[in-house]
Amino acid sequence: MKKGRLKQVLLITDGCSNQGEDPSAVAALAKEQGIAVNVIGVVNEDQTADGGIQEVEDIALAGGGISQIVQTKQLSQTVQMVTRQAMTQTIQGVINQELQQILGDQDSMDDLPPEKRGQVMEVVDELGETVNLEVCILVDTSASMEKKLPTVHEALLDLSISLNSRMGSNQFCLYTFPGKRKPIDKLLSWTPKIDSISNVFSKLASGGITPTGPALKEALKSFDKRPRRDFVEDDDAFIEES
Repeated sequence: MKKGRLKQVLLITDGCSNQGEDPSAVAALAKEQGIAVNVIGVVNEDQTADGGIQEVEDIALAGGGISQIVQTKQLSQTVQMVTRQAMTQTIQGVINQELQQILGDQDSMDDLPPEKRGQVMEVVDELGETVNLEVCILVDTSASMEKKLPTVHEALLDLSISLNSRMGSNQFCLYTFPGKRKPIDKLLSWTPKIDSISNVFSKLASGGITPTGPALKEALKSFDKRPRRDFVEDDDAFIEES
């Protein structure tokens, strides 16, 4: 197999969108476009199950991604875990589709004998280290996120460091919402490193409404604006057979 590329949106929010279209519907559209939507819900220690937490889970489910509800102090480790788990989940899904074409509709990775399943998982792990990764990071900067933003900043820097050990190429872009005059503001164009966010993150002002649906819709357009020179693989292929 040759390298392909994985496309993810990483949405960091405390939920409770209150303007615009349903974010779950937008996430479902992203899934159709081959983009997984992963959502991290950042909650306070005294926050219990509410509409915001349910929204986080619904968006990830519709977007074919992974969701995690965490307290602020757990954010850094969770951002790394969710990004890598989502990579594995997407690759497993592709391999399952290939297996079904070869073995029949009733067969999947779980139906294989243990030895064969182990061999497939080795391929999954290898692809997770070599596949090209694109992550559009979308950060909620509404009023309720104000005290959580410094930790979000640290978590994103840790994510960049943790992914640098991969053989595959990493590309990130960063948007925040709500924007000043539109649903989102671009903080960082596509780049292999997100270290430079330190210069802009410290100047962020939180406040305003939470238009998660419109913001997610705009963020999806970033994948069409990605410079083609950053990748040598076929843009239309996720994983190609040699």
